[in-house]
Amino acid sequence: MTNKPKLLIVEDDLGLQRQLRWAYEGYEVITAVDRATALDAVRAEEPAVVTLDLGLPPDPDGTREGFATLAEILRIKPDTKVIVASGHGARESALQAIADGAWDFYAKPIDIDALGLIVARAFHVHALESENRRLAARGTGAGLGGMITAAPEMLKVTRTIERVAGADVSVMLLGASGTGKELLARGLHESSPRSKGAFVAINCAAIPETLLESELFGHEKGAFTGAVKTTEGKIEQAQGGTLFLDEIGDVPLPLQVKLLRFLQERTIERIGGRKAIAVDTRIVCATHQDVDAMVAAGSFREDLYYRLAEIVVRIPALAERSGDAVLLAQHFLKSYAKSMHSGVTGLSPDARAAIAVWAWPGNVRELENRMKRAVIMAEGKLVTAADLDLVAGEAEPPINLRAARESADRSTIAQALARADGNISNTAKLLGVSRPTLYDLLKSYDLHA
Repeated sequence: MTNKPKLLIVEDDLGLQRQLRWAYEGYEVITAVDRATALDAVRAEEPAVVTLDLGLPPDPDGTREGFATLAEILRIKPDTKVIVASGHGARESALQAIADGAWDFYAKPIDIDALGLIVARAFHVHALESENRRLAARGTGAGLGGMITAAPEMLKVTRTIERVAGADVSVMLLGASGTGKELLARGLHESSPRSKGAFVAINCAAIPETLLESELFGHEKGAFTGAVKTTEGKIEQAQGGTLFLDEIGDVPLPLQVKLLRFLQERTIERIGGRKAIAVDTRIVCATHQDVDAMVAAGSFREDLYYRLAEIVVRIPALAERSGDAVLLAQHFLKSYAKSMHSGVTGLSPDARAAIAVWAWPGNVRELENRMKRAVIMAEGKLVTAADLDLVAGEAEPPINLRAARESADRSTIAQALARADGNISNTAKLLGVSRPTLYDLLKSYDLHA
């Protein structure tokens, strides 16, 4: 088995194809002559770099088929470095290729040495980017806003939030109840230039409609019965900081109009007041509802939606976060065992197995409640599946074979490590492999006991 980097050459000129294969002895060269064979090669071999001729059959004298192939390659494997080579309208093709996501462009006739330098650079950059992604995904424990996760699905969300934190744009977090929307909103605030300002949160669904306007915008003394003093609203309290509007989908239409006016003008008027007050507040909102459906139904203003959703971040459910359920369960167990002075020290193997396959319809909130109850009810030192009142079900089968194989290996090894409390010998026994084999697997997947 070769360890050479994989280079896919997509070229219908067999003579040129042989010439390129000969020139790149330092790589494992795979060849394709049309879109179908190129895409099959990308799926099967996952090459890091592709050289792509735009003039492919059935359109060898045009570029349509080549650009279609470029789009499909990047859709299947977005991190691929595609170097487009063509003699068809070089400048126009180069501009379109780069706009469509190609890494570089080279006009025919091909200079093997010059193209070789471009290919070598592409492999170097791909390796650096892969290492950065690997390092970013390493480790567990508290991250953004105190979020505890090791799941690639959730780490992708936290990295997205870290990237947008520095930009002064409105962010909408979409996710089911109990997925950690407020925790992520707080993490966004703490990672932003506004971190020294206040983080003010308000649950729009928990406040009666008649009081919500006053809570948001404040009121002047005497504005209504019971208004015995002038009171700042949550928007003013978040001056210079961040206002988190949880369950934004529950804001009534009349108040949506007033909220839209604030977002457009960045000024508010308190209830009963006549003076416009300038407020510099960043808005982060969240909801578990289908906002697109609400807009279509007319229950949520489309113009407000686009003001609030400059950046949309979708948060996966707990069941979609590989390995996070057991990781969080251990965290909650330690926390509640300490605060309740309980003798519970860990999870039994059947509890770990049940937690790993449970669907968690209530997400992290359900898990926390079950762990709190289990710490109270456990009769021994280990929390069992019975203490959690869980009946183990079956996990959903994987969809994509190649991608699922690595995910399944990682998940199985992580679960075995969790069951064995990180003990290498016991983990190897659970997996039915030798210690050296397990060490190789841990190194291959960059996992740690």
